[in-house]
Amino acid sequence: MTPSKKMFAIAVLALALGAGPAWAQTPATSKPAPPATPAPGAGTQKPAEQPPTPAAPASAAAAPRPFPEGAKIAYVDLQYIASNSAEGRAATGRIQEYAKKKTAELEGKQKALEAARNKLLQGGTVLSDSARGQMEKDIDKMARELQFAQQEAQSEQQQLTTDLQNEFQTRLNPIIDQVANEKGLHYVLSIADSGVVWVNTGLNISAEVMKRLDAAAKTK
Repeated sequence: MTPSKKMFAIAVLALALGAGPAWAQTPATSKPAPPATPAPGAGTQKPAEQPPTPAAPASAAAAPRPFPEGAKIAYVDLQYIASNSAEGRAATGRIQEYAKKKTAELEGKQKALEAARNKLLQGGTVLSDSARGQMEKDIDKMARELQFAQQEAQSEQQQLTTDLQNEFQTRLNPIIDQVANEKGLHYVLSIADSGVVWVNTGLNISAEVMKRLDAAAKTK
């Protein structure tokens, strides 16, 4: 396997997975932010929805021209393969499932921390010095634990993404090798990284590569 194939294949899955959720760090001494006041007549705003997965280019779905006879160069659309192959969709699902689980856990910790802070603010004046001091220590501990959990979740997601990228690379590269050898190719380019401004779409072997990748996944 050539170094160039390793370079473009190891990052391909990131195109489908995206950056994932960003878990903001919560300092130990931070105070809960006051809720934003909506503009008059604005009503309740819905949370921003995640952008849909970009549609695959039409050229990747079906090449409008046959593969040129005697051609020694071809290209693949790695984003198309990662977004539409069974392997890519499964990996994306695993990342989304992990993110959903961790987001729920962190939201629970955040709500517990905010509740403790509100309790201190509302009842702090009637507490003894020792009771208030103990509550402040408990809040600081909860904030530190939340911050650690956020960092741990981010690290685990990065590791999971890396592992899935490596698995995807391991399965994708032999398929590209197989197709390239059968066609007698000298080069297979990643169209998104090649800088090409025009290309004969018959040179696109993405659909064939993805078809074989899915067939191999079913066999596995």
